[in-house]
Amino acid sequence: MTDKAVILRKTLSANIKKHREFLGLTQEKLAEKAEISANMINDIEGCRSWISDKTLVNLATALQVETYRLFIPTSLSDTEIDKTALNDLARDLQKIRKDFNSSFDNALKSRGIKG
Repeated sequence: MTDKAVILRKTLSANIKKHREFLGLTQEKLAEKAEISANMINDIEGCRSWISDKTLVNLATALQVETYRLFIPTSLSDTEIDKTALNDLARDLQKIRKDFNSSFDNALKSRGIKG
């Protein structure tokens, strides 16, 4: 396994454990919420197992976080993480605005109204 793969696995493992503990969940309770076995949670947190995309989404949902946040290195400060999240939100908001404006303009044009 490459160094990058090891770092990725350790990051995912640490973040799952951090979010699980923050929510006050045992491995068994998280496993129940994510619809996987407690042994699988133990193997993931112990860096002994990799997970499928479906399991990843189930875990993120059970942990009440966006999936990408499970891959943010724990070495980043809360400020850096907040900046990343704010940048993501700003980018999403710009896209929503653009899509809305385009849809609105198209609706006006289809009714013969100039925007």
